[in-house]
Amino acid sequence: MTMSKAAVKQAERSPGFEASLERLEALVKEMEGGQLSLEKMMAHFEEGMRLVRVCSARLNEVEQKIEQLVKKGEAMAAEPFDPGSLPGDAAASEVRDGDARGPM
Repeated sequence: MTMSKAAVKQAERSPGFEASLERLEALVKEMEGGQLSLEKMMAHFEEGMRLVRVCSARLNEVEQKIEQLVKKGEAMAAEPFDPGSLPGDAAASEVRDGDARGPM
């Protein structure tokens, strides 16, 4: 998969995933503090939504790479990444298997 020139330039201008996530967390903390004006709250919300898109796009890219790199036998085969299949993640596998009720 190749990126267009515009997509490459956008990726170069965008902050990294970790920096975007840190900034998003800081925005949320400020917004939850209840001390912002309506204008500042809207500006934080708009910036937060942009950061959510950046983080989501990066996570999607990583997921696609994982799918491409899953090895099946001797050949490489695309296979969806299942976070519930990680060792020790019984709760996620219960949700995956349709039991989202949790412990009773």
